[in-house]
Amino acid sequence: MDSEISNYSVTGRIGEGAHGLVFRATHIQSGREVALKKLLIKNMEDGIPVNIIKLYDMFPRGTSLVLVLEYMCSGLWEMLHHKQQELTLPRVKTYAMMMLKGTRYMHAHYIMHRDLKPANLLINHEGILKIADMGLARLYWPDGGRPYSHQVATRWYRAPELLYGARFYSEKVDLWAVGCIIAEMITKKPLFSGESDIEQLAIVLQHLGTPTEKSWPRHADLPDFHKISFPESEPMPWAELLPGVETDAQSLVKSFIIPLPASLEDMPKPSVPKLNK
Repeated sequence: MDSEISNYSVTGRIGEGAHGLVFRATHIQSGREVALKKLLIKNMEDGIPVNIIKLYDMFPRGTSLVLVLEYMCSGLWEMLHHKQQELTLPRVKTYAMMMLKGTRYMHAHYIMHRDLKPANLLINHEGILKIADMGLARLYWPDGGRPYSHQVATRWYRAPELLYGARFYSEKVDLWAVGCIIAEMITKKPLFSGESDIEQLAIVLQHLGTPTEKSWPRHADLPDFHKISFPESEPMPWAELLPGVETDAQSLVKSFIIPLPASLEDMPKPSVPKLNK
């Protein structure tokens, strides 16, 4: 496709994300419907965000970069908020499988998305769900590596170790989000929905119970664990957390909703006494 904005006819605005504006457009010569994502180039040291949805082209425009992406007519967010009657159980199973395949593909290439949520799961005319918006994605190393920001992932889908300030983590933060999304598709409401980071953490602990060394090893070593305390609580049975949901589906969600131990790098370092001269 031609790498110039003049070769596209903009037909509408799709939305605005954390990393730029998205427009619906048509490639004039071929007639192909596309999405144009305009990214402001501020700091390129972390690379150009790319999507699992098909990237046809990219070109600079002023201080921005325009990505030409395949057009996705809908998304899981719209399904959950405006078309709930269309989100039947067979469709939920299909979308869950597609999301899991896409997540497995990313992780097989040592990429963690860090912002999986319904708004970033898009659906095309053929009903195929694809993972989009890789603006927060980063490479990870299974044996540990660089520290990352804990201020990632939309709050309702953010793993509790991130809420406690973990800086060393891996692709497993995506799996927590996957569990939350599957539960939301089934029940048509968020699994954990706090209005602030503290409330989000309180809701998670209220439902899963006060952490113990057995249920959440090394949780007390997370950077922000001792900054706030919550009332003691017992874990809620999954039959109450997901009422009316079949046992197999409960087990699937439960397999992802597992808080991770503090990394050795996140643990407080022992102080070294100063020697008197």
